[in-house]
Amino acid sequence: MNAVAAGRSRPASITGARWAVFGLGATGLSCARFLAARGAHVAAFDTRATPPNCDAARALGVEVHCGALAATSFDDYAQIAVSPGVALDEPALIRARARGARIVGDVEIFAWHARAPLAAVTGSNGKSTVTTLVWRILEAAGRRVRAGANLGTPALDLIESSEPEAYVLELSSFQLDLIETLAPAVAVVLNITADHIDRHGSFAAYREAKARILRGARHVVLNADDPAVASLAERVVTPATIDWIAPDSRNRAHYRIAMHAGERWLWAAATPVMPVNELRVAGRHNEFNVLAAVATATRLGVDVAAQRRALATFEGLAHRCRLVAAAHGVRWINDSKGTNIGATVAAITGLVGVGRGILIAGGQGKGADFRELRAAVAGRVRVVLLLGEDARTIAAAIDDLCDIRFVDDIASAVRMAADCARPGDVVLLSPACASLDMFRNYEERGRAFEAAVSEVLAA
Repeated sequence: MNAVAAGRSRPASITGARWAVFGLGATGLSCARFLAARGAHVAAFDTRATPPNCDAARALGVEVHCGALAATSFDDYAQIAVSPGVALDEPALIRARARGARIVGDVEIFAWHARAPLAAVTGSNGKSTVTTLVWRILEAAGRRVRAGANLGTPALDLIESSEPEAYVLELSSFQLDLIETLAPAVAVVLNITADHIDRHGSFAAYREAKARILRGARHVVLNADDPAVASLAERVVTPATIDWIAPDSRNRAHYRIAMHAGERWLWAAATPVMPVNELRVAGRHNEFNVLAAVATATRLGVDVAAQRRALATFEGLAHRCRLVAAAHGVRWINDSKGTNIGATVAAITGLVGVGRGILIAGGQGKGADFRELRAAVAGRVRVVLLLGEDARTIAAAIDDLCDIRFVDDIASAVRMAADCARPGDVVLLSPACASLDMFRNYEERGRAFEAAVSEVLAA
């Protein structure tokens, strides 16, 4: 149950209280809707001149303020709900915090109201896949489950008059920054690699944000092979339990890959779950994701039979290491969701053989150190095609390892990749960057890649 732990902060009042909502994207609108429905007096603020959802917010009876904020904009509000896309160093927020205003995110408000067991998943990459897998496994077991937060439906839109049997939330570092009382039944930390350094200021601060998911958790699932994650074990407070995951770890992993009946199998402690070759997702990184989902579902009481039913039919997420086409001995893979270095490293090492890779990368790097790509690129990637805002920065980090070429757009990258490709190669779109310099989101980028591949192969 997600209850407020003894001695921890109590929920802020809602009915009759004055609330400010900062940010009018999908999450901000969900906050305004939730608070207004429970009798709060709500005003919404957005620094954009014409943010989305203004009309929808006004239809709720919400007072809407658009454009630049004054330092005093929040002076009349004791409670402020901040959307995850809003940086917390906004002067009006700093002033509000200094005078004692309570600043929370939507996930914290969710924690005050949700009562069903919660699986909370975070990590620099793989969290959408693991969240979706846990959701599918619970459904295969006949459970009534709702999933969302950073994945799809905003957390507060999951709260209805009737409770499900479980919630599954994907949580970003931005969402975790503002939690106080979330107490997951299972908290999962998949990996921590440099991401959003432009927002958090340092890797250490980013790691601290991720670590907040462990507060109040009853069971914790950690990656034994990631030092930044493994070191979080010291934060886990008894009587919480830790389950370690690592595909081929020989040390302390409870969930691992090991031989059984002459084949590689997924294992949950001493129990064989299923052969790896029955999975419909490929790559070492996906084996890890599956193990994380199995560990989480096991702690939620799901039996092996239900887990196998879900795992045997799961084909992966759109724009996440999805095979777009296989023609003339070349595989074309869309990993547009690879928006940070860790995701791209996982895709390369999981899917590309020695000397067989053509990588399409680039975009907004979010302050990352692209030298971390070097170990994955070396020996595997033959050609790198770079585009976008940080193309030159990436090139400077890896320019001695392979053939580097610059392109203007995705279509040009695909045409050049087709010219370079040889039978046995993998052409991998895995940008290691955000897409917002050239696209509305990573989905649009992935669709552009798939359309360009179709056009080139049809020519």
